[in-house]
Amino acid sequence: MDWTTACPDWADRLRAGESIIPPPIFPDEAEKALEIFKQLRIVDAPGSPTFGEACAPWVFELVASIFGSYDAESGRRLITEWFICLPKKNSKSTIAAGIMMTALILNWRQSGEFAILAPTIEVAGNSFTPARDMVQRDDDLDALMHVQGHTKTITHRESNATLKVVAADSNTVGGKKSVGTLVDELWLFGKQANAENMLREAVGGLASRPEGFVIYLTTQSDDAPAGVFKQKLQYARGVRDGTIHDPRFVPIIFEHPTEMVERKEHLLAENLALVNPNLGYSVDREFLMREYRKARESGDESFIGFMAKHGNVEIGLALKSDGWPGAEFWGQQARQMLTLESLLERCEVVDVGVDGGGLDDLLGLAVVGRDRETREWLAWCHAWAHPSVLERRKAEAPRFRDFEKAGDLTLVKQLGEDIEDLAEIVAGIHARELLDKIGMDPAGIGAIIDALVAAAVPQDKIVGVSQGWRLGGAIKTTERALAEGRLLHCGQALMAWCAGNAKIEQRANSTVVTKQASGTAKIDPLMALFNAVSLIALNPPAQKRKFQMFFAGGRPAGTNQRDPASAGFRR
Repeated sequence: MDWTTACPDWADRLRAGESIIPPPIFPDEAEKALEIFKQLRIVDAPGSPTFGEACAPWVFELVASIFGSYDAESGRRLITEWFICLPKKNSKSTIAAGIMMTALILNWRQSGEFAILAPTIEVAGNSFTPARDMVQRDDDLDALMHVQGHTKTITHRESNATLKVVAADSNTVGGKKSVGTLVDELWLFGKQANAENMLREAVGGLASRPEGFVIYLTTQSDDAPAGVFKQKLQYARGVRDGTIHDPRFVPIIFEHPTEMVERKEHLLAENLALVNPNLGYSVDREFLMREYRKARESGDESFIGFMAKHGNVEIGLALKSDGWPGAEFWGQQARQMLTLESLLERCEVVDVGVDGGGLDDLLGLAVVGRDRETREWLAWCHAWAHPSVLERRKAEAPRFRDFEKAGDLTLVKQLGEDIEDLAEIVAGIHARELLDKIGMDPAGIGAIIDALVAAAVPQDKIVGVSQGWRLGGAIKTTERALAEGRLLHCGQALMAWCAGNAKIEQRANSTVVTKQASGTAKIDPLMALFNAVSLIALNPPAQKRKFQMFFAGGRPAGTNQRDPASAGFRR
């Protein structure tokens, strides 16, 4: 058989109110499941209606897609994974309970195991309660099923198959051989350091259960996507758009089309309906509009949080009421094609900023150059960390791993390797005769100076940059350069995160950004950027180049094709 789960015209379908869910492969199996699903009751809804009486059409299409992928002749499910991302209040947990109860009823495997994995005990209760109520409000179902509230387990009396709702961790999912697994609120798993391995363990039963399936159900994150959630979201978008071929994976993402996001039309109240498939059912239109207006009036932080949860908008920068003003303009100044190599090719002079480097810190490096033609400032940044920071900052460990995969963060095996890498990059810039100065916090820089001197960087190019309120001028200069469009950067997720972490603090007549004000959130690479901006803002003269003649491609004559600043990671 040949089928596809890609939906490249998903944007047009959402605008037209059409389905983005693939039809069932086996319609007879889908109808059999729908007949059961539609009889289950939504007890917490007024009048306790059945799913058949109170659900939007997309819910039935989802159920048909899941159960209509099962080939009864071979006992094999042809599609095994579903990723469903939609806003809050669209009955995710209740629908999850209904789907898993339907699976438990249709199951033929003796002592089969079904599981709903939740990131917390509270979320686990959200799925178990409606499943329990479905059983207890139906006499026939109550006779067939045994509910054990203390273990959040429902057991089929004839087959001994079980549906268990658990707050997942490595101890609860280890050794599981589930026929069907539903992972609720995947975005919260994205904040757990060991989530990827834990989920791999949880769905391992599919290897010996050909009829098995796994469903990932989630809203958007209240922060920039990270960890296993980011991985699944990116994979689902790839399958949906047709860039990844995987007919055993179904992506169902209710989000605004890219062109709407570019025009900021996704922030309009009238476009919330596009991504809320249960509007008019579990989502009350009047409530949604009122909350939208309240969030608008409450400022950027409140509005961004509202749009993430009720508009399914992916957060890029976590803007806060006391956040650094420059963060508001950070995203619009990103140039994804800009790299360290292209920066060095385009610039006539370069200043470098350095910050951090403790066991509990990132070591941040910022390279800021002045374009010889446009005179724009071009910025590239990198960070290093010792793996111990993953233990000290477990909540951020998935995010650090993402930065590492993107090539923006290097996890060193031994302290000292980070400084050596940094010195190698700076030495490469100096070798091109582009380097003006290296600016850093005067405190605790001995080891960095030693490494730079050992790499043949003249010590007189290393200068101390006063911190605290004295850095306020550089911070404001960076803000203005971003707002004016004069400062361009590489669009690195690491720096977007740092810019969102930065908080302002009032001191007398000055506004400053400090690590103390930002708390446990990391901003070291951003502080390095401020150090570099403080130097480039002094308008240093263009540096002499070893090679002044250029080929048509823009590379200095006589240079080889290797980046002389290369230290083994992405530039």
